[in-house]
Amino acid sequence: MPAGDETKKEKLEPQIKSVDMSEDMQQEAIEVAQEAMEKYTIEKDIAQHIKREFDAKKGATWHCIVGRNFGSFVTHGE
Repeated sequence: MPAGDETKKEKLEPQIKSVDMSEDMQQEAIEVAQEAMEKYTIEKDIAQHIKREFDAKKGATWHCIVGRNFGSFVTHGE
């Protein structure tokens, strides 16, 4: 097969742009995001998975936004 095989799924990686979480929580967020991106391809499904995981592990209520061309600002207090 050619090197540019169209059937190969693009590998997505989470990126942290701005954060007010501890290093441990950041790492956990990246791991949950990677898991979500391996399971789902639709952005709303990825966001839903991440939100549900954090709600279950850290308590409600979390907000999760997944996508490319938009701006947002969200904070979390413990």
